[in-house]
Formats: sequence, structure tokens, C-alpha cells
Amino acid sequence: MTSSFLRLLTAGTLLAVPAAAAYAQTNSSDKPTWWAKYQYLAANGADTCTGQPSLKVGANVDVSNECGPQSETYVAINPSRPKNLAAGSNEIFRDPMRGYFSTDGGATWGGVDLPLPAPKGNGFNFGSDPSLAFDTRGNVFYSYIVVYVGNGNGINGTAMGVARSGDGGRTYPQFTVFSLEGGSNHFNDKPMITADTNPASPFRDSVYVAWDAATGGSTSGGVRFARSVDHGATFSVTRVDDPKGQGRAIAAVPFVGPNGEVYVAWNDYAANTIAFNRSLDGGVTWGQPRVVSTKRLPFDIGIPAEFSRGALVYPACDADRSTSAHRGRLYCSWMDLNGAGNTDIFASFSDDGGTTWSPAAPATDSVAGVDRFNHWLAVDAVTGDVNVSFYDTRNDTTGSRYMTDIYFSQSRTGGASWLPNVRVTDVSSNEHDCEGTFPCGAINYGNQQGDYAGLASLGGVSYPIWTDSRNQLVALPGCRTGLAMEEVFTASVTVKR
Repeated sequence: MTSSFLRLLTAGTLLAVPAAAAYAQTNSSDKPTWWAKYQYLAANGADTCTGQPSLKVGANVDVSNECGPQSETYVAINPSRPKNLAAGSNEIFRDPMRGYFSTDGGATWGGVDLPLPAPKGNGFNFGSDPSLAFDTRGNVFYSYIVVYVGNGNGINGTAMGVARSGDGGRTYPQFTVFSLEGGSNHFNDKPMITADTNPASPFRDSVYVAWDAATGGSTSGGVRFARSVDHGATFSVTRVDDPKGQGRAIAAVPFVGPNGEVYVAWNDYAANTIAFNRSLDGGVTWGQPRVVSTKRLPFDIGIPAEFSRGALVYPACDADRSTSAHRGRLYCSWMDLNGAGNTDIFASFSDDGGTTWSPAAPATDSVAGVDRFNHWLAVDAVTGDVNVSFYDTRNDTTGSRYMTDIYFSQSRTGGASWLPNVRVTDVSSNEHDCEGTFPCGAINYGNQQGDYAGLASLGGVSYPIWTDSRNQLVALPGCRTGLAMEEVFTASVTVKR
């Protein structure tokens, strides 16, 4: 039989059918809808793909659409109305934080300024470092630091601020300020917020914030934790690291287990570990700090894609609150150096409440000569999928690892393995120059992307959120620079099951 014929078996008889005829369309009643599949498999055999459900990336959406640069993005999903998203970012050229809201799953967005307290004396104040969380009642809580600046006297102090919205992030009429510290004591930094959304938890709808005291000794530094049991009206503050320890920590992140367990992880850059602690009584008391993993990078690192700032080492953690086989499993990810000396995103998991952790392993594709940074991790509370987004330089065309994209990685095996990464951005960004001009007035070299970028996942849909400079030369009327500079973007990543 020549290669132009297929040997097909039908009704127990071997037939020789010309190839063209075999693949011709037909409406004959003796050719059911599965006939074409049969023809392909008979001729070619089965494909060797894994059969995993695919990931579909939606359109890149400009969330901010405003003057000047934005950085350090965060996003949250309303668990009772998943099409309602709330997000936030730093405003680099303006005092307040910026909030964003969507009611159509991120297709369109509105924006709002977050409140600030009255300045101290004759100075001014501004906000920084956003994070957001919804409770089960549909309230969204937006946390940030308030920096009080003296008139020519530097930093007067810093405080924690939490604003609450009851309308999905359109307005924030409630604003609570607490933990005010003078600049000479320590600098409150990198707050992250979460809420207990477990229906059966005894601490349901409690709100938790964790942050670091970036400077100071063992008595004034360390990792701070605040809890609110009255929907963000008041907060009580404690410390979750060892007060007898070094007091040198950065970037604390709180997260909640399926039964109301409260966890906090942070970068202990004195010991060079990802550190961890837990509370089983809603954040009132804490155990002895433990170690998720040792690491190579203590604090940050200069990489080519970041022109004038270091990429920060910090944990992003979550717990599986789904009904999957891994319910209760804890996950943490962080940036560190790989064996080739490039920055990569590593992950670890724990099945015993954080007492022990799996060996750190990459959550990314194995691609040589690529830097990854500014990641976030989110566990889908419906499916149990573990999702990570991050900046990645694999598409660089300059030869210098300047160009970045956002990529997305997913594990459906409880962190034991990861699917091939999916590119989220449809345009690469170059934070070094624009159209061959360097330095470029359309890039904010002091902040660039900031220290982190967010991710939220629920019901098989994830929303990475980031800033990039694709619109750096877009003219906007009324802007001080006349340009958009770094803009906030997001896109949906949907599991097609």
C-alpha cells in the first residue's frame, strides 16, 4: 500500500481509501460526528500531549489610565460576587493611594483616591504600599502606610492605615489610622492585609494586617501584626517574630487556613531565611517562629531589568481553603538565585501547619539566562490550583535582559509540579529607554515597577496585576510630564476545563 492511501477498518473489513477522500467532509448518515476523529487517529496515532485543561489569557486592560507613574499593584476578588474586583497602586507623583474597581470581571475599571489623615504640624503626608482583601460580607479593606513628612525636617513618623469600602471599592468612607511611630523609632513598611472568609471559622470576617518595622533594634523592629474583629474600625497590635532576635525583617505577609488558622511569613534577612509563624486563636497569641527555607539572597539584588533599584526578596503565601485533596496545605514562594546565578521564583509547601516544609523548587519553566522577580502567589479557594505570576525577561531582544513580560505558572498537583508558563502581557516593556532614547523622561527610574505585583484567583479565573511602560510615550493632557509613564494593567487567566 502506498503512502497516498490509508488502511481503515470499518465493519470488520480492511478498506483502502484515498487520503483525499478520507478527509473530505461529508453529511452522510453512515459517517457520525466522531468519524473525523477516527480518521485522524487511524492515520496518525494519538497525540502525546498531557490532556491538561488549557489556560486562556484575556485582553490586557489598562486599569489606571491616568497621568504619571504607578507602581506596586495589588488586586482582590469579592468571594460573594466574583465579577467584582478591587485593586490598588502607589501614585508616585501624588499624595494619596489610588484604588480601582470593576464589576465585570476586569473588562472595565473605575478609579478613586484613598483617604489620608490630616498632616502633622506644617508638613504633609502621603500613602504607600497597597494591599486589599474582601470579607464574606462584600466589604473590601485597603491597607497602606501613611508617611508624615515635616516641612524641611524629613520623616516625622509613619502609621498604618486601613480604609473600608462597602460598595465594592467605589468609595472608602471608613478610614482607621493606628500604630503611629516616630521616624527615630522605626519605619512601618510593606503592610499586607487579609480577611478570614471561611464560613465555619470562629474568626470569620476578622481582618489581619502584617508589616515590618524596617529599622531599629530588637525592641523596636521586627514583624508586627494587627487584628480587627469589628470590620476594620479598630485594630490591636502584637509582634509575631522573636523579640529577642535580630529584629531585621522585611515584607511580612498574612494568610488564613481553612479553619481560621492565621499564618505570617516574612524575609528574615539577618538569618537569610524565609521565616514563618502561626496562631490558632485568631491572631491573639503566636507560637515560636520557624523556617520555611534558607536562601542565597538576603535582601535584594540589582538585575538588568531594574535600572536603578534592587529587586526585593519577599514571600508570597497562601493556604488551600478548597475541598481538594490538598485542603489545608500551605504554600510560600519567593525570589532567589538559581544555580546559574539568575533570579528565579521558588516555592515550598507544608502539610503540617508550617512545622515542616518541602524542599524549595522552581515554580517556573527552565529557561537559561532569564531573570524573574516581583512575583505573587494565590491559591484558588474553589479549585485548589496554585497560581504564581511574575516578571520575566525571556523575550528580551536587547541582549541585556532589559525587556520584561508578566508570566503565569500554575500547579494542579499541590505544588509537586508546574504546568508550562503562560505569557500574560501582549507587549514587552523596556524600563531602560524609549525608542532609543536614554535616559527617557517617560520612565520613573526611582520606582519603576516597585517592589511587588499582585495576583488573585477564584473559581478557575486568575487576575495578575502589574505596571509596565508600554504607554510611556502616550500624551495625556494636564500631566506634569505630559505622559502616561508606567500604567497599571491586568488580564484574566482562565482555566478551560
